[in-house]
Amino acid sequence: MDFIKTTEQDSNHNNLEKMSVSELLININKEDKTVPLAVEEALPQIELLVEQVVSKLKLGGRLFYIGAGTSGRLGIVDASECPPTFGVSHDLVIGLIAGGDSAIRKAVEFAEDSTSQGWKDLQEFNISAKDIVIGIAASGTTPYVISALENCNKNGIITGCITCNQNSPLSLTAKYPIEVVVGPEFVTGSSRMKAGTAQKLVLNMITTSTMIQLGHVKGNKMVDMQLSNNKLVDRGTKMIMKEINVSEEEALQLLNNHKSVRNAINNYKNGK
Repeated sequence: MDFIKTTEQDSNHNNLEKMSVSELLININKEDKTVPLAVEEALPQIELLVEQVVSKLKLGGRLFYIGAGTSGRLGIVDASECPPTFGVSHDLVIGLIAGGDSAIRKAVEFAEDSTSQGWKDLQEFNISAKDIVIGIAASGTTPYVISALENCNKNGIITGCITCNQNSPLSLTAKYPIEVVVGPEFVTGSSRMKAGTAQKLVLNMITTSTMIQLGHVKGNKMVDMQLSNNKLVDRGTKMIMKEINVSEEEALQLLNNHKSVRNAINNYKNGK
């Protein structure tokens, strides 16, 4: 099948500048509603990749996301949320973006076109076959990402990808591709919209299901979360109150003593 970049095809809507604010919002929302259905179609692909991620992390490996522009930023957001949410090391899930950290806020011209920098960026972390790398690119054609995955393949490192076009060069490079085909964007080619939403949904699935499989959730609670602000301390206190049926004051004292929801609950149950 020939590669057709649907993310670049003309929008289903025209004369956007003539629409009222209400019309713009309604039509954007109509397009957005199609994204979860596209993700659903890709669930078998997502499952295959998540199984690989879980396997690697259980054996002491790390998960790397690598992307450019919006795709790179989304990977960094997902990686940065894992330590506070699940209490894991900042070194377990790592997000890399073309152009380096400065590109998180401001686009770095032509950084995504490099065919050598992606692999160099991964090597900064002493990447090895213990790890797994997921390339993120809505178009599926970003040289920075594709070349990084090609080098991973050569070095026995398992590769996956998240893209929004079928049969893209990136999909054909990754051993475990995820293709969420969302179709044309509301503003033609603006893949930060539906494509970005699709990528965010898939990233949520990958890390959340992985962390649950690794034991960082009990019941439906994030018992390993970092207590880094008052909101999270309050949430942790309520978790303890509900789990072991103690007062708010006692739950807070347990949390302060043990510095973790899991430890507070376990030690209470064990009489410590």
